[in-house]
Amino acid sequence: MPIVLGAIADDFTGATDLANTLVGEGMRVVQVIGVPGPEATYGDADAVVVALKSRTAPVEDAIAESLAALEWLQSEGAEQILFKYCSTFDSTPKGNIGPVADALREALSCELTLICPAFPKNGRTIYNGVLFVGELPLAESSMKDHPLTPMRDSNLMRLMEAQSTGKVGLIPASIVQQGVPAIRARMEALIAEGVSYAVIDALNEADLRTIGKAATDHKLITGGSGIALGLPANFRGRGKIAPKQDTDFLPNEGRALILAGSCSAATRAQLAQAKALWPHAKVDIDKIAAGKEMVTELAEWAKAQPTDSPVIIYGSADPEEVAGIQKRYGVAASGQMMEDTLSALA
Repeated sequence: MPIVLGAIADDFTGATDLANTLVGEGMRVVQVIGVPGPEATYGDADAVVVALKSRTAPVEDAIAESLAALEWLQSEGAEQILFKYCSTFDSTPKGNIGPVADALREALSCELTLICPAFPKNGRTIYNGVLFVGELPLAESSMKDHPLTPMRDSNLMRLMEAQSTGKVGLIPASIVQQGVPAIRARMEALIAEGVSYAVIDALNEADLRTIGKAATDHKLITGGSGIALGLPANFRGRGKIAPKQDTDFLPNEGRALILAGSCSAATRAQLAQAKALWPHAKVDIDKIAAGKEMVTELAEWAKAQPTDSPVIIYGSADPEEVAGIQKRYGVAASGQMMEDTLSALA
C-alpha cells in the first residue's frame, strides 16, 4: 500500500524525533537517511521520514535535496508533506527554513502554509508569534550562542519574513483555543490578505492536536515534531491507516554506545549527569586535524570498558571551546571532522 504521510527533516536527530512522535500516535513509520533510491522498500509503513543534512547546508543544496525528497515521497503516494525543522527554529537570516519552505510550497501549489515549531513537552511554546524555550523568549535562551545558528530574535513572523519570499501572518492563541472552525476561518482570512505563511500559537499538546485537525486538508505543513501529534488521527478517521495499536519496539540486546556531538546547553547538561555514571571519552579535534587515527583508538577504548554499563564517546563542548576550534580549523571543517569521526565509530 502507498504511504499517506511523507516527512522531510532537515537533520537526522530531528527526523528520529518526528518518527518517534508518529509511532507514539500509532503510525507505522520508516526513517531513511537521504533521498531513497528506486530500490528502496518500506514494507507496510504508513509514513516515511526522510532525514536530510540540510539545516546548515548551502541554500541551493538544501532546496535541491528537499525537492528530491518531495518528488520521491509523492511517487510513493504521500498525500500530505511535513517539513520538519528544529523546535528552536534553527536557521540564519538567509535560511534554510524559509527558502526550503518556499520551494516546497511552490512545488505543491499551496495557498497557505503553517509555521509551528512548538513542542510543549520539551518546553517550546508559541504565544503571539513569539517562540519560548521554557520561560525564556528564544533570543534570551542558550540558543542565542549556538555555534552555527545563533538565534537573536524570538518573533517567528520576523524570522520567517527575513528568509522567505512570502508574507507572514499570525493565528493567535485566542483563535486556536476556539477550535477548528475558528482556525479555519482565520486561515481563509489570511489567504484573502495575500498571506503565504501563518505562524500559529500553541501552548500545550491539546492546541497541537486541534491545529493538526484544522490542517487535515493541507498539502504542506511545517514545524517541529509536535505538529505531527494531530496528523495520524486525520488519516485514521478517513480509514487510511489502521486503528491505533500498541507499539512494538526493537529488543534491547547487547552493549550500548552513546555518541554525542551536539554542543547545546541541554546536551552538555545531560552529559554532565551521564559522565558521573558511565565510562566516557572525548573526541579530540586537534589530534584529528594533526592526522592522528582517533577512530581506532576510541573504538578499542570502548571495547575495553566493563560490559555492565553503556559507554560514552562525545565531542560536545562549551561555547568558548567550540569558538576556539572553529577559529583554528573553520566552521565547516571542524564540524565535518566531528561528524566523520562519530559516524565511523558508529
